[in-house]
Amino acid sequence: MEKQKIGAEAVIIQRGRVMVKRRVRKGYRAAELDEKIRKQRTALEARLLSKASAAGVNCPAIISTGDYEIVFERIGGPLVKDLIEKGNVTEEVFESIGRAVAKLHSADIIHGDLTTSNMIWNGERLYLVDFGLGKASSKTEDKAMDLYLLYQVLLASGKNGIAGWKSIIKAYEQNYSHAAHTIDRLEKIGKRRRYR
Repeated sequence: MEKQKIGAEAVIIQRGRVMVKRRVRKGYRAAELDEKIRKQRTALEARLLSKASAAGVNCPAIISTGDYEIVFERIGGPLVKDLIEKGNVTEEVFESIGRAVAKLHSADIIHGDLTTSNMIWNGERLYLVDFGLGKASSKTEDKAMDLYLLYQVLLASGKNGIAGWKSIIKAYEQNYSHAAHTIDRLEKIGKRRRYR
């Protein structure tokens, strides 16, 4: 039996033990341009997933790719977002987030949508999913923006979420050699946003 979820960029279909992510046509774009963008984004997401996995980040394994779709293994377990909302999140989960982001940034991968809705905890490991807005970048600003989005999501999720920020940052610092630069830029971004 299929389950379907419609997102901004794609339709996610659950088929038994696999997930199919299919980028849908955008009617507001010229057909030729739309086709090109969907192909490029699909190929980029597949490359980023493979690169992240090679860097030691737990991600769904890719089973196959097409012009507009990627078929992945389905990862069982709750979203970190749900664990935080229910107050069932542990320090181990937060530390795993910090380590995973450190590995991404060490490999110059920007997730682009680093939210707790794109993190699955299977009871033993943290998995990062949905690299659809990701990119390759060595820029400190891009890495700091990844962290800034995560911080904002945790802040919005209340005390259970924000309580884990220190554990995330500590693990990030321990596992990424340029963490100090990113955190310094993160603080500058926070100040810029406050004084707009």
